[in-house]
Amino acid sequence: MNRQSYSSLVGYKVAAFILNCTAAITAIPICVIAVTQNFTEVKERMGKVIVQDYTYKKPITMIGVEAGICWGANTSNDEKNYLRGIDCLESGHGRTFEFPDVYLTLEGYSARGIREWYTRIGGLPTRLRASTRYIDYEHGFGYVTPPSIEGNPEAKEVYEDLMEHIKSYLESLDTIGVPREDSALGLPLGMETKIVCKHNMRNLMDMSHQRMCNRAYHEYRGLFNDVCDALGNYSEEWKYIVDHYFMPKCKLMGFCSEKKTCGMMPRKQ
Repeated sequence: MNRQSYSSLVGYKVAAFILNCTAAITAIPICVIAVTQNFTEVKERMGKVIVQDYTYKKPITMIGVEAGICWGANTSNDEKNYLRGIDCLESGHGRTFEFPDVYLTLEGYSARGIREWYTRIGGLPTRLRASTRYIDYEHGFGYVTPPSIEGNPEAKEVYEDLMEHIKSYLESLDTIGVPREDSALGLPLGMETKIVCKHNMRNLMDMSHQRMCNRAYHEYRGLFNDVCDALGNYSEEWKYIVDHYFMPKCKLMGFCSEKKTCGMMPRKQ
């Protein structure tokens, strides 16, 4: 494989509460997972992650090619390129990790969860989010129900009633003639949304160290587990990277640096 063959792929009860919980819809969403004090890794699934075809299927080989060019090596042999890429990974040559790009579609996660996802996008962040200007209030909007509410019938009834009131008030504003770009400020952070985004591999590795922690917000952790599953199923080389380099920081360092540990790894002495 030569450089040109992959470089061409890089290319793509209620009203007062409503006011309190809807302030920052312009940001976006968060994720999913349960924290356990005696350490049991919990994997929840909430939304849907799609790895777009623009994502190159051989990131390790790509790393080997880029490194080989800098080293003056022969990059015409894919097997040698792959081994060179593995060497870069094992040696921690982080700059080479920035060459493989990942194109994702994330949907079915809350606006709060996606907002947190945005804060971790590094490098040259590229993302687009579904507009709140075109929501059909008459038919409502989807929303995420946290596990703590889903498993509590009384809480679930109150939560669903809250969402129905929000939908009703927004529909009323629509009928009155308020522009949807203005009434959208009343949308809840629990509303489902969709984004497309592009990350380099190094950025995703760094995100995994922070957001796969048992103490990370459960929806965000669930989202990242979904990303790991999607990439692991995308190609063999991505599965290798996910299995060996996507992990909470305590596994990377060999100890927990958090004041409130989940118990998976010993605290740093």
